[in-house]
Amino acid sequence: MNIMTPTAARRSTHLRSSPDAPHAVVIGSGFGGLAAAVRLGARGYRVTVLEKLDAPGGRAYVYRQDGFTFDAGPTIVTAPFLLEELWQLCGRSLSDDVDLRPVSPYYRIRFDDGEVFEYSGDPDAMRAEVARFAPGDVAGYESFLKASEARFRIGFEKLGHVPFDNWTDMARVLPDLVRLAGHRSVYDLVCRHVRDARLRVVLSFHPLLVGGNPFATTSIYSLIAFLERRWGVHFAMGGTGSLVRGLVGLIEGQGNTLRCNAEIARILVTDGRATGVRLASGEEIAADVVVSNADSAWTYRHLVAPEDRRRWTDKRIEKARYSMSLFVWYFGTRRQYPDVAHHTILLGPRYRELLHDIFERKVLASDFSLYLHRPTATDPSLAPAGCDSFYVLSCVPHLDSGTDWSVMAEEYRSRIERRLSETLLPGLGQEIVTSRMLTPQDFQDRLSSFKGAAFGLEPILTQSAWFRPHNRSEEVDRLYLVGAGTHPGAGLPGVLSSARVLDMVVPDAAEIRRR
Repeated sequence: MNIMTPTAARRSTHLRSSPDAPHAVVIGSGFGGLAAAVRLGARGYRVTVLEKLDAPGGRAYVYRQDGFTFDAGPTIVTAPFLLEELWQLCGRSLSDDVDLRPVSPYYRIRFDDGEVFEYSGDPDAMRAEVARFAPGDVAGYESFLKASEARFRIGFEKLGHVPFDNWTDMARVLPDLVRLAGHRSVYDLVCRHVRDARLRVVLSFHPLLVGGNPFATTSIYSLIAFLERRWGVHFAMGGTGSLVRGLVGLIEGQGNTLRCNAEIARILVTDGRATGVRLASGEEIAADVVVSNADSAWTYRHLVAPEDRRRWTDKRIEKARYSMSLFVWYFGTRRQYPDVAHHTILLGPRYRELLHDIFERKVLASDFSLYLHRPTATDPSLAPAGCDSFYVLSCVPHLDSGTDWSVMAEEYRSRIERRLSETLLPGLGQEIVTSRMLTPQDFQDRLSSFKGAAFGLEPILTQSAWFRPHNRSEEVDRLYLVGAGTHPGAGLPGVLSSARVLDMVVPDAAEIRRR
């Protein structure tokens, strides 16, 4: 399989930018912004990436304290060919800079009663696990995988890297969406294949990885199950931050620039065209094209002036539906917990009801389900010798819940600590040597996420594809969007694919020169 798109292959000329090349400014250094910068650099642009924080990565920022390394956000690498393609554009191989290791099991899923499901990419092992829980559902599990593959072939391979500029683009895919029951939810699709209540949870949780409620997210997102089976689940040695460092190295190798501590106050627009940006410091930087990797709602609500917007008005932005937020607790222990897997999903007593509280009622529930990340299971270098590095994540409502996290954060953390101590990490309270938290308020204030939503717009059908903010801005000429809030959506494959779309919508540097 040729993993490079024809466009990418044609443009992998390994050019270094020249001082007189057309200038592209990229707002934000998350994976979408860094991938966009590499692609624009490969096409002859002189690129400047501007990052609000003191280091690159955005949601993939890296915290280092007391000898421990904590990846702030993404921990799961799937579809690694999307990363390999970026390295190839620069005449290199991903393995030159990053050591990707497969993780197995993909996830260890622990139910509230202590029963465990080992979720892996091994077909025989998965059939055996399904049979252990519900022998009558093995055939249904196999048919679900086929349904997931059908959606993968359309949603990922066919549509994931193409723009949806016009309503006609959406009209062309409607027959596929109808045939694949895109109007149904992921959970509904799963229920059509398996009957066991626990297996329905196991096969439907994936939308939570991209900010969606399994009971509302379009069934197209069931493609994630097959995507994982197709390429596996990987971890970058040194942490996800090693991917960020590698991408920054590619950008600098192209002769381009990353500036940190450079917060954007406004995208400058003249006669309907983006002409540059103004920093919070007052400095103005001219540009021939502007690419925003900032949250799409934040971009339109705060960076584009109201008079330059017609579709994404303040009212429309406020009324849109947004993903849940996250409470994340990072901690290091003085001892190791060798029986804990790299990725563990620790389910609480409720599934549908808890998600209803988070997404619909927007209340902070007394119970929770948790994702526990133990990267030292794969890479011990992320903690001092004999220690473990962790983060634990709980899905919570975004800031419309009204929760005052300056008051609630420590109480909520303590409840999570008790739960972990009772289940997977005995004696945890006495073993913690370093700790920090990230709350929905931090998602808004630190990461410029509208309403503190961790994944931007919620991935329901009426906010997907053409209905999402477009990669080529509908509002401003030569303004482009990448990242979780635009097409195709959140998750590492989604944001990397959003940068891939730019190859089809951003003019070549030579064409910009001629205009």
